[in-house]
Amino acid sequence: MRQNLILTLALGSALVLTTACSKKLGQFSQDYFSTNPNPLEVVGEKVPATVTAKVPAKFFVKNATVTVTPTLVYDGTESTSQSYTFQGENVKGNAPVVSYDNGGTFNIPVNFNYTPAMDQSVLYLDFAVTQGKKQYVLPRVPVATGVISTAALATAATVTPAASADAFQRIINEKYAADIMFLINVANIRANQLNTDAMVELQEALISANDADNRQIEEINIKSYASPDGPWDFNNQLAQKRENNTIAYMTSELTRDNITEFGELTANFTPEDWEGFQELVSKSNIQDKELILSILKMYKDPAKRNEEIKNLGSVFTELAETILPKLRYSRITASINVIGKSDAELLELVTVAPEQLSIEELLYTGTLTNDNALRQAIYSAATRQYPNDYRAWNNLGMTQYVAGDYKAAKNSFSKASSLAKGNPEPLMNLGLIEMIDGNYNEANRYFGSAAGTENLGEALGVYYLKQGDNTKAAQAFGNTKSNNAALAQILTKDYAKAQSTLAGINNPDATTYYLMAVLGARTNNEAMINSNLKQAVKLDNSLAAKAAKDLEFANYNISSALN
Repeated sequence: MRQNLILTLALGSALVLTTACSKKLGQFSQDYFSTNPNPLEVVGEKVPATVTAKVPAKFFVKNATVTVTPTLVYDGTESTSQSYTFQGENVKGNAPVVSYDNGGTFNIPVNFNYTPAMDQSVLYLDFAVTQGKKQYVLPRVPVATGVISTAALATAATVTPAASADAFQRIINEKYAADIMFLINVANIRANQLNTDAMVELQEALISANDADNRQIEEINIKSYASPDGPWDFNNQLAQKRENNTIAYMTSELTRDNITEFGELTANFTPEDWEGFQELVSKSNIQDKELILSILKMYKDPAKRNEEIKNLGSVFTELAETILPKLRYSRITASINVIGKSDAELLELVTVAPEQLSIEELLYTGTLTNDNALRQAIYSAATRQYPNDYRAWNNLGMTQYVAGDYKAAKNSFSKASSLAKGNPEPLMNLGLIEMIDGNYNEANRYFGSAAGTENLGEALGVYYLKQGDNTKAAQAFGNTKSNNAALAQILTKDYAKAQSTLAGINNPDATTYYLMAVLGARTNNEAMINSNLKQAVKLDNSLAAKAAKDLEFANYNISSALN
């Protein structure tokens, strides 16, 4: 009896084991799966997700191998993600094992390259089963619906390229100076001092400035000196007489030449020019100059200095012959402003006679207009007239980039970079071109060589958005007021800052208002959604079709805003 019972149990167990191994795998139920996120969401330029499967007990037969392929179906098209294989307990292989008795949980990573048609889509799991020599497929199971594509609004096309600065100065100050030298203890001006080359140049500059419309005499200054030998009181009177005589001479010259507009004639005098004395000695080859300099440092009283230096005997004789005569003079300095062309004159000339403008004038004129076509014409003229100035090529490339002519822009940026190797502006701009072309490693390399360039933060922000690192993107943008910056803040759920950023954009466009509508959806503000969608569609009618399919607005009635 006992032996029969054991045999019966053994046969029963064998029957159960055979049944578990030989029966076909049942259909997977949708309830077995959950997807995070659902709907799917664009991150960078990818659509990643994780599908978690919870297989119940007594389901996954022991001799079955299942290959699961995530498949995204959209617009009559299918895209597949990497397949994953799982196996029953009796299968010899290296795939993860799912227990027949206990079931199990396993994760299936999903990743697709995003295209806009994926916004309206369904994510399925396809199942291919192998059991021994049998192969069959099970019905596909839907596990997620749609893709939120807000992150795909990031674009390098709206980043402002780095411009090369001009060195334009509307008012350039020129200074002309001439010295009148005096004999020892004399204040009278000698005739030979009035026809030196410097004096002739000074007088001609004053006459020319007086006659020219674009020149203005700002000031004439006279500084008179006496050498620091002899009594201080005598030197004080001597220096003042030299000043008075030089003022009288200069006044008569101005009157003779009918120069009445000369700003102000100022004058001052120095009784003992110890500062000039020290400078001349320092630069001289006098044998005992260090001793002389030490006396100047040791004694601050002028009389004591004079006494100690005179006590040097032959050294003082050398000073009297080579140094002191150079400290007996009046210096006349004329400060003349050269006034450049007005903005209106520059804008007129650049269209009719750009060849009359300097490189600095051309580069500056390019900043006076927001008309990109005109700016492109200006910088094109600059490259023709000054082909070796990298700034002209870089700024030409900037206008081509704004116009969407990326091939021409790349050529111009490359030319600029070749003319100024290592200069950060064209390097940053070449990085933008690489981003446009989807070459992110190259873009990152260029950006790494463009540290300190204006707008680099915005370029890096877009780079990080494209890499799916939204937190780094938000940090890179800082306080930049742009659509891309606001997008990074929306994606990191910093909605208050995103709203402030969008409100601070100087020239809002259709994308600005669309992002504001997205912000309204994420903060449950229906009025904000509709008012901003209406404005976005008004500026770009194509956004009506996008909004109608956009899952950001799935819970709202936006039909009135799209018509």
